Parts: sequence; structure tokens; C-alpha cells
Amino acid sequence: MAKGINLAFAGTPVLAARILDNIQRTGHYTISAVFTQPDRPSGRGKKITMSPVKVLAEDIGLPIYQPLNKTELEKEKILNSVDVLIVAAYGLILSKEVLSLPRLGCINVHMSLLPRWRGAAPIQHAILAGDNETGITIMQMDEGLDTGNILFQKKCSVDTNETAESLHEKLCLLGSDSIIDVLDTLGNDQLVSTPQDENLATYAKKINKADAFINWSKTADEIHRLVRAMNPAPVAHTEIDGIQLRVWAAEISSSFDEQHEPGTVISYSPKGLEVATRDKNINITKLQLPGKKVLSSSDFYNGNPTIWSGLDQS
Repeated sequence: MAKGINLAFAGTPVLAARILDNIQRTGHYTISAVFTQPDRPSGRGKKITMSPVKVLAEDIGLPIYQPLNKTELEKEKILNSVDVLIVAAYGLILSKEVLSLPRLGCINVHMSLLPRWRGAAPIQHAILAGDNETGITIMQMDEGLDTGNILFQKKCSVDTNETAESLHEKLCLLGSDSIIDVLDTLGNDQLVSTPQDENLATYAKKINKADAFINWSKTADEIHRLVRAMNPAPVAHTEIDGIQLRVWAAEISSSFDEQHEPGTVISYSPKGLEVATRDKNINITKLQLPGKKVLSSSDFYNGNPTIWSGLDQS
């Protein structure tokens, strides 16, 4: 076991905090610095909020650095004195200069089986594409976007009803465990790096609100994947008969009637809001009106029994 490694850590969200916490709990490594994004306004009240990584680092007494940009990061002399920089969803591009500062370079924990789904939103894109499996990759960083040599990979399944939230949780566990495996062999020069196959590379672009809009002319399977991929953010949304809805959960119905145009409400009951697609129907089982609470289909129906009056309510 490669004890005595002196490292720095760079990350921002919950995923990164989980990985940092696992590293420090081993007690095997010196964590000389934690880099995270500056405190920013968050939530409806726009209250200045610390990142999950900063909250954790403060709690366990680690030195915290919050450079505003890569130029400021390049000036942090602490990076010259560490063996390796571990990076997990940091949110700041590392320059060539920064990548060369730690003795053993910079290592990134990425939430896909590279070279598939390079980029900002690998979890959502894996679900959108209908992938049956994904996983984590730990790679040696270079100047490209997730293009560095692969040091370690571990797979996991993408279940039929997997949401971005549940898959994120799976990958958090894989990533936080796997980084320990890598660190335990890093100082002993036991790691073998493998170049990525560029012919297999795909790109996971950043997801925005427009990407979450439901196009009912697509297949039920495509729409079901969209709903799952956009949960918990930015949440799939639609407008049906002039009513705006956020769709948190849905299921594919076995029924299909070709006489209904995509986007037509077929039935409305405590069991759900059933809507026609290109092929089978989609039954919305968890939904939300603008400015209202997220409700199950039964609670929504009880509070809004006449919102789609005149439809089959069996």
C-alpha cells in the first residue's frame, strides 16, 4: 500500500465531496490542499452558499483554496509540492501548466466508461442513449476534454427505471472506492495506463432546460428515458392543452391507439395522466404544476379532479 502520498484535491459538488471524504477516512494520505469553486448565490433566496467540498474540508480542517479562474490556479505554489492532484467535477479547466505541477500529474475521476461520454453530462447521456451499462473511469489528465490515458475502470448496470439521481448514487460509490485502489498502487508505480480509442469517443454535452422539453412525437421509450435522465434536474417538462407540467416520473403503457395524435391526453385518473406518443402511450405518475409541490398522480388527481374534465377517468 502506497502510504505517504502527499496530494491535493479539486472538486465542487456532492460527488466530489464523497470521494474526498473516502480518501481522508483511510488515513493513508496527506491532503495538503483542497481546491473548490468560489462561494456563489444559490436557491430562490440567492443566499451565498459554500460548495459541498468546502463544507466537508472546513469540517475536517483541510486547507481550502478557491481560485476564480485558471490563471489564479496556476499561481498556487502548493501544487508544486504535492505528488498528485485528484480532480472530481471541479468545474474549472486545468491548463497545461497546472497539469505539469504535481510530481505524478493530475488524475480525474470521470462518471462514464471512457471514451464513451466525454464531457459535462455523462450520466444523463448514458440514460438518454439507452445504455445498459456505464461506470467510472480514472484517468491521467491531459489538455484534451477527458482524453487522457485510462488508469482504472469499473462497470455498473443501468437499470430499466434508473434515474440520473439513482445512477449518480451508484457511480459515487464506485468512484469513491476506486480512487483508493488507484492511490494504493500509484506510489509503487504499479499502474498501467491505456490510451483511449478515439474511434469510440462520444460527447456528453451540458444539459440545459430546453433539452428537457418533451417531444410527444418521439417514441414512448425515448420519452421515458428523457424523464429519467432529467430527474432530478432540470426535470422533464411539457405543455398539454395549455397546461404547463413538470414530469418527474412516468411509465410506458401497453396501450396504443393510432387514431390519437402524439401529445393527446388519453385518460386522466388517480393512476396517472396517459398521453399518446408515436407508438405506445406514456402514463405520467409524478408531476408538478408551476409553483406547486411535486405530487404523485393520485394526489394530483385528488387536488385537481376536473383539470382534464370529460376524459376517461376509469
